[in-house]
Amino acid sequence: MLKGLDERKRQILQAVVRDYISSAEPVGSRTLARKYDLGVSSATIRNEMADLEMLGYLEHIHTSSGRIPSSKGYRLYVDSLLPVQPVSDAEKAVIDKWYANKVQQVDQVFQETARIISRLTKNVSMVLAPQLSQAAFRCMQFLPLDDHRVIAVLMTDAGFVENRIMEMPSGAVFEDFQRMAAVINDCLTGHTLGAIQNGSLKRIEAEIGHNGLYESAMNLIDQALNSHRKERLYLGGTTDMLEQPEFHNVDKVKEILVMLEKDQLMKDILKAHLGDGLTVSIGQENEYSGIQDCSIITATYHLDGELLGSMAVLGPTRMEYGRTMTLLNYMNKNLTEVIKRLHW
Repeated sequence: MLKGLDERKRQILQAVVRDYISSAEPVGSRTLARKYDLGVSSATIRNEMADLEMLGYLEHIHTSSGRIPSSKGYRLYVDSLLPVQPVSDAEKAVIDKWYANKVQQVDQVFQETARIISRLTKNVSMVLAPQLSQAAFRCMQFLPLDDHRVIAVLMTDAGFVENRIMEMPSGAVFEDFQRMAAVINDCLTGHTLGAIQNGSLKRIEAEIGHNGLYESAMNLIDQALNSHRKERLYLGGTTDMLEQPEFHNVDKVKEILVMLEKDQLMKDILKAHLGDGLTVSIGQENEYSGIQDCSIITATYHLDGELLGSMAVLGPTRMEYGRTMTLLNYMNKNLTEVIKRLHW
């Protein structure tokens, strides 16, 4: 990749990328000579930029304009020229303050994680949450509603909660539901919901001794599984994306907005990088034509070595790669810790 690029060309490419990221305007040789201490004349910089364009690292949009980085140029920048950009104290304060609060449900954690990422990056954020069937059963509780109905609450170790109003079967009283909850909790606590064994269910059915009660409880568990059998995708910052100069043209952004509405497609894009750690897909590297003017930075998160899901930022190729990558890494650590806190 670095063949043909000496130190001067690398410095000039780095300067072009940095300037274009901050200004959103094509960069000319005079701008670089004035703003960056490159130690050469504007004419020399212009010749080097022409070589970088010929090598595919820069693009010339208009005859009279400066140049902008290509996908290939951004790739070299991200892989080899990216300066270290730590998360600022102000950004850490925003993140730490929220994660320090007591959170009861993981759903809320994922939604707020998406909101914080989009707020700090001014781009679209995506957080892919794990399937409920991968979580373990924590407990089932029943609360009296009236003489004929109860509120059933199912909770997993990851903090997911399902609430259902259930009709009391003929001849049943609230104490029967309490007894049933004790049996179910004794049999299922710690079991992964997607792998509850028939033996456990038969034991529950035998100990409950009331077909109507047993069927009501099993229906609740089945409904919870069906409700969360697929991963949940949380989005943030769609309107923030529209403020980026690249997306002021409504026709250009329309295809992206349509894609964001396709829940399964966006999940597939994120799942393509599950387990890969921190990844960056730039411009034409993206498989889907609707986002080939965009970049996606993705980070995966784990709990006790088990892969849970991923978080990502979608924005223009002119995004702040270094800052966004370190921010996702920082968010990743905090998200893992708060899930672990809920898990135990």
